Amino acid sequence: MQTDVPPSPVKGLPGPPGRPAWLTETHRCVIDALLALILAAATLSFAYQYHPPGWPPFDRTAAALCLVVNLPLAVRRLAPVGVLLVSCAALLAYTVGGYQPSANIWAPLFAVFTLAARRPTRTSVAGACFAAPVWLCSAMATKVVSPDVALAQVVLGVGTAWAFGLTLRILGERNLQLAALTLRLQHEQAARMRHALTEERLRIARELHDVIAHHISVVAVQAGLAGYVFESDPTTARSALDTIAGSSREALEEMRGLLHVLRVPPEEPEGGSGRPEEPAPGLARLPALIERVEAAGLTVELTVAGEPYPLAPGPDLSAYRVVQEALTNVLKHAGPADVRLSLDYRPGRLSVGVRDGGPTARGGAPVPPGVSGGHGLIGMRERVEAHGGMLRAGSLPDGGFEVVFTLPGPGAGSAGGGPDRG
Repeated sequence: MQTDVPPSPVKGLPGPPGRPAWLTETHRCVIDALLALILAAATLSFAYQYHPPGWPPFDRTAAALCLVVNLPLAVRRLAPVGVLLVSCAALLAYTVGGYQPSANIWAPLFAVFTLAARRPTRTSVAGACFAAPVWLCSAMATKVVSPDVALAQVVLGVGTAWAFGLTLRILGERNLQLAALTLRLQHEQAARMRHALTEERLRIARELHDVIAHHISVVAVQAGLAGYVFESDPTTARSALDTIAGSSREALEEMRGLLHVLRVPPEEPEGGSGRPEEPAPGLARLPALIERVEAAGLTVELTVAGEPYPLAPGPDLSAYRVVQEALTNVLKHAGPADVRLSLDYRPGRLSVGVRDGGPTARGGAPVPPGVSGGHGLIGMRERVEAHGGMLRAGSLPDGGFEVVFTLPGPGAGSAGGGPDRG
């Protein structure tokens, strides 16, 4: 018996799970038509072959009533209420006409089942209550069962058909709800995947920006210096070329490491290619970074307060990249300048400050307007806030520029405090 659950109203779903894909509305209508024809043919065949004595002859009127009882089942899914009313009315007319017992009783049961499967409970209960007296009248008209047995047949027959249809309707509705929930979960999963991909693209973009911007700035400054003193001061020119070579090699190594991470498939363990991986840069590599930017023309004064402690890999890398970007910005926008780099290791919080004296301190060009709104500062702020820290950047009253940020240290809470404004 086919499920009489209506098609799925959820956009994007073909219907309840478990329904065969080939079973379209056209197929179901064909099946219903065959069911109606089979029941009508069986009823007529039984009536013509079995004619008990004492009953009126099975004439054309009786045959027509049998057809009216059974044939409406061909559209039982389209109009279940109308089919039930017509089928029961025709059966009642057949019974009142005094015709012999027949197989007409099965069509109203199918109509009750269909009504319970496709309409609300209140409507199906009313339909079952309408069909029950008709069925009882037909059973009593056979003159072979007692009223108690006839009533039991009605309760068992009509009740079972109604309960079976109601159960299928409830299961169908739950299947639709589960299908809709599954579709919604799939959409949410796809949205989370898109969000994760966007976050990963932003992370890669930040890494590329920090690596390329810093090293290219150093190379550009040193190349200009080497070209300027190439003939007058060969020693300085050679030192500048050595700095260019070292910065280029480090940039290539960092780019190679980043590309290797992108190429390794997720299921391959880290280092699965057999190539030893260098650890990600952190604050331990600040001396090398300071040496490189000093070779490019900056003068960096490093101050460390408190007892240094190791940070987690994520905050450690972010702290290094923020300092690297801040020094690169000084090199690009302030030229040769004095820079004060301070690290303040406090319990549960690390405060870092990068302050420069501005381009006028050592004869540099004026700082271009709108520097504080560049992509570099946006990336720095995103790095710091991703680990529960805070960042403040802006111009100083004396014409310099300052970048101050805090990161949570070991044993800190969910967030590091605000930036040190003292």
